[in-house]
Amino acid sequence: MMHGDRRWIGIAALLLVGGCPSKPGEKGNGGSAGPAPSAATIKVGEYGSLTGATATFGVSTRDGVELARKELNAAGGVLGKQLEVIVYDDQGKQQEAATAVTKLITQDKVMAVLGEVASSLSLAAGPIAQRHGVPMISPSSTNPKVTEVGDMIFRVCFLDPFQGEVMAKFAWNTLKAKKVAIFKDQANAYSVGLAEFFEKTFTKLGGKVVAQQAYSAGDNDFKSQLTNIRGASPEAIFVPGYYTEVGLIARQAKAVGLKVPLLGGDGWDSSKLTEIGGDAIDGSYFSNHYSVENQEPHVQKFIAAYDAAYKAKPDGLAALGYDAMMILADAIKRAGSDDSRKVRDALAATKGFRGVTGLITIDENRNAKKSAVVLKIQATGFKYQETIAAD
Repeated sequence: MMHGDRRWIGIAALLLVGGCPSKPGEKGNGGSAGPAPSAATIKVGEYGSLTGATATFGVSTRDGVELARKELNAAGGVLGKQLEVIVYDDQGKQQEAATAVTKLITQDKVMAVLGEVASSLSLAAGPIAQRHGVPMISPSSTNPKVTEVGDMIFRVCFLDPFQGEVMAKFAWNTLKAKKVAIFKDQANAYSVGLAEFFEKTFTKLGGKVVAQQAYSAGDNDFKSQLTNIRGASPEAIFVPGYYTEVGLIARQAKAVGLKVPLLGGDGWDSSKLTEIGGDAIDGSYFSNHYSVENQEPHVQKFIAAYDAAYKAKPDGLAALGYDAMMILADAIKRAGSDDSRKVRDALAATKGFRGVTGLITIDENRNAKKSAVVLKIQATGFKYQETIAAD
């Protein structure tokens, strides 16, 4: 049974009067379980973790998509139609993600789907979109396997091989670390993949991985693994996990006497990270998709609009949600149609799209080629360190 976020479906229905930005082409079969079908709207689906352990991921992404929807509709919509976004909560669970996308396509008849953040959830739902011939755009699933599902699956974020390379280069070139440890979530495709790519680049540069330890999402006690890591005397620890565990890991690392910086990926990007980690996470670094310190006018305009709407600074997930919605709208315009197949072809032809998270070009494998930033965690927030471009 689908545990959808009915509250947001209701909001989507109400917003039809004023219009809601949604995604490309109308495609699907079956009846609508959301707002009444209308030829005047383009229906887009979105699924994400609005509740559960990684809820900030889904909420930030949804808010970014919603901001884009409002801006697009206020400007007249796309192809003369208002955009409508139907949102379901997958609770961060693979089965719920698959159920959500099935319902969006077969019952709500969306022409495209936005989601997910977590790679494991995109991998659970992607085959359904592929089978039904409906394009799916992941705002921020970075595992390479996500788009390997098929030619209907796209992403607007960089990939883990690049993200792992970025942090390995940062550790070696900027931090001058020669010895590192890796502490990964052994059951998480994102974490395992990122650890692999980091190790490959770091050792190629001449560094040495002196210890490897593993944990599982939901664990609360990491002291045994961290004590083993301490015994190897690393100069930094790569922890490619999600903010939920990383904050606790930082606290316990400090407790066992580890005084080296932690390094991570975009799974750290949440205001909850510093709430959980406290001052123990200060001085650590992670790769991300953009920085609120970027002074480009279109980036600052987005930040101001998001802050006005949600009374918060947008994180990288919000920025990627916004970019995913905008790229979809751009593809619909270029296709001159909201037909799913035509929009898919237009998405595949995206070149140099000027997004909040950088210039985005979709390559032959439907992945985004773009740069990454490294942020330092301080008591005052996430501070920009440097930008590392794709080769």
